[in-house]
Amino acid sequence: MEFIHDLLNNLVDIAILLFEYMGVLVLIIAGLRGIYNYFRKCPLTRLNLAKGMAMGLEFKLGSEILRTVIVRDYKEILTVAGIILLRAALTFLIHWEIKNEEAHNDFNNIPDNNNPE
Repeated sequence: MEFIHDLLNNLVDIAILLFEYMGVLVLIIAGLRGIYNYFRKCPLTRLNLAKGMAMGLEFKLGSEILRTVIVRDYKEILTVAGIILLRAALTFLIHWEIKNEEAHNDFNNIPDNNNPE
């Protein structure tokens, strides 16, 4: 039974690291694309950056949820719960920003029927 417990801990530790690194990688790529699109004056820069940030945070949130599998005492549980709440709140705010930005872009892309062009 001890072997299975150690195996689970090692597997979860590896998965946590993988999710953390993927989240960081996605955030870095989204940031670099955001900088590139900003200088190109792309109108969807904010939207694409927000989507990249949301995806990166989803990976980070996944790693925190996995971390709950291996917590050992109440202090760790409270710490992980706090981190999960903060990341969930950030994810919610970013998705709200994405929704507003998409609505703003849809509103601005409505064709003008009075313009003959």
